[in-house]
Amino acid sequence: MAELVGNVLVGQSGGPTAVINASVAGIIAEALNHECIEEVYGALNGVLGILQEDLVDLASESQQQIRALKHTPGAALGTCRFKLKKPADFERVLEVFKAHNIRYFFYIGGNDSQDTADKISKLAQQQNYELRVIGVPKTIDNDLPSTDHCPGYGSVIKYIATTAREIACDSEAMGQGDLVSIIEVMGRSAGWIAAGAALAKRKDHPNDPPHLIYLPEVPFDQAKCLEDIKRVLKRERFCQIVVSEGLTDSDGNYVSADAATDAFGHAQLGGAGDFIKELVENNLPGVKARLAKPGLMQRAAAHAASKTDADEAFLAGQAAVKAAIRGETDKMVTLVRGDTDHYTCETGLTTLSDVANNVKKLPREWINEDGVSMNFQFLRYAQPLIQGEVAVPYDNGTPSFARLDKVRVDKTLAAYIA
Repeated sequence: MAELVGNVLVGQSGGPTAVINASVAGIIAEALNHECIEEVYGALNGVLGILQEDLVDLASESQQQIRALKHTPGAALGTCRFKLKKPADFERVLEVFKAHNIRYFFYIGGNDSQDTADKISKLAQQQNYELRVIGVPKTIDNDLPSTDHCPGYGSVIKYIATTAREIACDSEAMGQGDLVSIIEVMGRSAGWIAAGAALAKRKDHPNDPPHLIYLPEVPFDQAKCLEDIKRVLKRERFCQIVVSEGLTDSDGNYVSADAATDAFGHAQLGGAGDFIKELVENNLPGVKARLAKPGLMQRAAAHAASKTDADEAFLAGQAAVKAAIRGETDKMVTLVRGDTDHYTCETGLTTLSDVANNVKKLPREWINEDGVSMNFQFLRYAQPLIQGEVAVPYDNGTPSFARLDKVRVDKTLAAYIA
């Protein structure tokens, strides 16, 4: 295939993770190795930045700051949850690409982001504009199909398992068989994050906390929940519960959700933990219930990030560039687990259309028959993903993160109102 000469544009979308910036670092590092790539640009705040022609020159950033991206949480380029809806929005994206000779577009994001990348690529093809589009997976929810796991997931479950173990120490000190400690974690449609809390259990200690894990994949039964709690409190000083925010009842309705929705029509969740806390307080006299919501902390906890996760996020960024240079387009990078006893991971590719707006559920066979604990299949899957610690430098006692200069690329087009 003929060499495609032009510029790179990379954008970030959706909720950040502890390692999303490592993928940006991987893209920049690999892009600078290829002479056919002339400039490396970043879009500020994802597609919103593209619409407004808010681009920055990433090649002008110091190597020190690029390296620092590998241990910096959040989205260094800025992110968004904006949905391109009007045909004019997509036309504007292509107009910006043409104005800046963007020939390689890398979009780091989840399900909705890959759908956006797919639609942009299809429009470019309709207009005979040569553009190579590669998606880079990102989501703490770990619910993208076609990839063994997602960059961001290993770090969030390392944090959640650590938090569960730390809170258990506190609860052990305070409980007298009368305490229910609830931790509500993220996870809209799948229980991958809540399941990860099972890694807090010590090997060969099945009664270790968390004692009960409630997942979207298992319909929530209030009566069973109360019986589960009473059973645990008969033998333990406290009962630790980890619950996914996307918990649903037997009719498939969220046990707690706001009427508001985001730009993609997703319900605003949060409250499953409050629901269980109220259930306990109203039905178990003399039992205290305490609720902890890690919230944004779980996806921003760079101090507890997994080195395996950070390394694979960087690898995914590199692989995206290599694939595009080879002539691939309309694809998303996947992580492929090796078929050996010792954990290995390589990259592969899948089509964007296979990923867009699809959700990978936690396999039911990885959940024990009791519906509130994970079996060895899940533990074997998840354990390798949390291995190793990211070396975060500290300055005067607090973490030192990357601060990009964000040198603006000159605008050439008229302003656009989205």
